[in-house]
Amino acid sequence: MARVLIVDDHPLMREGLNELLASEPGLDVCGEADSAESALRAVEALRPDVVLLDLTLGPDDGVALVGTLHQRWPGLLILVLSMHDEAVYGERLLAMGVRGYVMKQEASQVIVTALRKVIAGEHYVSAALAGRLYARMTRHRDQAQPTDVLTAREQEVLRQIARGKSTQDIAGALGMSAKTVDSHRRNMREKLGLASAADLVRYAVQWASEEPAKDAG
Repeated sequence: MARVLIVDDHPLMREGLNELLASEPGLDVCGEADSAESALRAVEALRPDVVLLDLTLGPDDGVALVGTLHQRWPGLLILVLSMHDEAVYGERLLAMGVRGYVMKQEASQVIVTALRKVIAGEHYVSAALAGRLYARMTRHRDQAQPTDVLTAREQEVLRQIARGKSTQDIAGALGMSAKTVDSHRRNMREKLGLASAADLVRYAVQWASEEPAKDAG
């Protein structure tokens, strides 16, 4: 059974998702949360396999919550279920590591299909978003990218920076010392012509927004 945690601030929406998933073999709703704080507590206590996450959580920022979840539990699967147009958040969240994005107005079966794909280790995006990602990939595939000057290891570090991870987090995730991570940061700034650490973070986020096209195919 795949354990699913539902994070949504609307009780009726949580109830509806519970009813939908209760009839699906192999899926078990292990808990619910209605805020960022309660979601973090629930993940810590319940250790779900996948989080079905609404971006709108009252005063809380669902995008920031995605970053926090990935920092604390790097292997956690996240499927975003949102009322916001995927054109606004889809690519950004995929770059941050979510495994899929579903609009709330989609049919119930689409949500189930997306969950099963994510649990199976795949990505789920709509045909429209997949088309945009593919177009972006084909538009740039023959163009030399600034990151081509980076080593494979530096690109791994850059990807972690894009996900909002600290030097210590990156060191732990990639099995290197914090001093080595800092060295990679300095080298990347020099190679890419970036003046500050903040510039490197902004560059990393922008660069990573094109990465899902490779992973979603």
